[in-house]
Amino acid sequence: MRILYLLFAVVFLLFQAAPGSADLGLFADTAQCRSEGNFCRAGSCPPTFTVSGSCHGGLLKCCSK
Repeated sequence: MRILYLLFAVVFLLFQAAPGSADLGLFADTAQCRSEGNFCRAGSCPPTFTVSGSCHGGLLKCCSK
């Protein structure tokens, strides 16, 4: 039973996101989208927003007002 606590802690640490990790330059298009005040979205943009580019290497859409 103790192994479950240890396993949970390891899984929690593996999937914990580092703050600001999207702006580290891993994806230049994501950093550019966020610097312009826009946001990234997996599906289509909300009705009042338009697609202004891509994020995460072309996997997501950059939505702008």
